[in-house]
Amino acid sequence: MTRFLITGAAGMLGQDLQQALAGREVTALSRADLDITDPDAVAAAVAGHDVVLNAAAYTKVDDAESHESDAHAVNARGPEVLATAAVAAGARLVHVSTDYVFDGSGTTPYAEDEPTDPIGAYGRTKAAGENAVRSVAPDSSYVVRAAWLYGAGGPNFAKTMVRLAATHDTVSVVTDQVGQPTWTGDLARQIVALVDADAPAGTYHGTNAGQGSWYDFTRAIFAEVGLDPERVRETDSSAFVRPAPRPAYSVLGHDGWSRAGLAPMRHWRDALHAAVEAGVLTA
Repeated sequence: MTRFLITGAAGMLGQDLQQALAGREVTALSRADLDITDPDAVAAAVAGHDVVLNAAAYTKVDDAESHESDAHAVNARGPEVLATAAVAAGARLVHVSTDYVFDGSGTTPYAEDEPTDPIGAYGRTKAAGENAVRSVAPDSSYVVRAAWLYGAGGPNFAKTMVRLAATHDTVSVVTDQVGQPTWTGDLARQIVALVDADAPAGTYHGTNAGQGSWYDFTRAIFAEVGLDPERVRETDSSAFVRPAPRPAYSVLGHDGWSRAGLAPMRHWRDALHAAVEAGVLTA
């Protein structure tokens, strides 16, 4: 039986990975359980496992601008340590990355092998993590880029919009950032399918299909939970000035899945419908 180790297991994706692996042999370690930057602790944790799923990350995008060294430790050094331990143990590593490794100036979906060009500290640290994993474990690692995640196991944009609807007549949401809303439940199952298929090592884009703006996503959320989508008003990014720049275009291509003989993830609207049916936005 394949023995799995999940790091970052208390996070939104980590919790859904545990569900996707129900009935399997799984060790689930949270940030409190394992410091992924500690080589000795990581080596001890990885020993005896066949697959390491790294869902641990420093995800405070704005804070990373002023704490880049902290973000680098978790997002770059940590994956390098995990990859080193995985190679030593003969285990495969799945490392979860992000759309922020691209600059967001594109107009067509980013291919898996497109050169990265992050525009902020968070993206720089995540790109460094990808490069470390590929360098240390080129033949036994998967880099799975995710984006616009929502799920039952933590705070996220979709839940925030539902909460705001309870106290605001209208909500204003940007139309000038486009991406792929992605349910962590779908992503977790896709990652498990990737490992189970013994797919070729490399980079894969773990996002639901299709595309939409945050405005489109919010209107869809409202419709799915029985609220009036007309309560969602259009605005643009100039109304929400933040320390870290956001990519304007975060649509990722999915050719890697077909090359590996796997189906890509379903359309984001279908995933949202299923997530709402499963009670994800009220969990």
